[in-house]
Amino acid sequence: MAFNEDTRVKIPAILHLCRLGYEYLSLEVVKIDPETNIFPDIFIQSIERLNPDLETDDVKRLLKEIRVKLDNDDLGHAFYKMLTSSSGIRLFDFNNLQNNSLNVVTELTYRNGDEEFRPDITLLFNGMPLAFIEVKKPNNREGLLAERNRINVRFKNKKFKRFINISQLLVFSNNMEYDDDATTPLQGAFYSSTAYNDITFNSFREEEQFDLEKLL
Repeated sequence: MAFNEDTRVKIPAILHLCRLGYEYLSLEVVKIDPETNIFPDIFIQSIERLNPDLETDDVKRLLKEIRVKLDNDDLGHAFYKMLTSSSGIRLFDFNNLQNNSLNVVTELTYRNGDEEFRPDITLLFNGMPLAFIEVKKPNNREGLLAERNRINVRFKNKKFKRFINISQLLVFSNNMEYDDDATTPLQGAFYSSTAYNDITFNSFREEEQFDLEKLL
């Protein structure tokens, strides 16, 4: 088997996501709104399930409303308020995850005009692309750093504003153990929220187990 980012990071990540309950989708058999990368058929079906009183035309109008809000220069704040609202139309069921549609796709193109980028993995929540994962081959210390630099350049580009505003989480990984001694960590998995300027990356940490009886 070839030693590359697909076999060592991308495919294992997709398999793990499927074990967690995400359903893999082929881009060849689905409809995509190129202006937002929302999958309208999945979105409409999911929103109608969460909001039984809504008609299909109401959900289509909601989709247009989301598209308008994603044009704001607010780093997605207006959309986030819609996404997390506990009243009115629900975009996501935070209390019962089984009520939502969770999907994973690969190589979904984010395009505006003649400029584009293509994350390795995109996660869909009720048809909305709320997170994406970039992967790099293990033992490629410069790979993650180069990817961080590229995403910082992309997110300063106004043409990608809608995609930035809808994204809630970014993840970068080369599927390696963290190097805690490194001044600038260049291996492991890192995550961030979006930003129009320089993005701040954080690392995952296992919860420490304390012997409370001994400490007390």
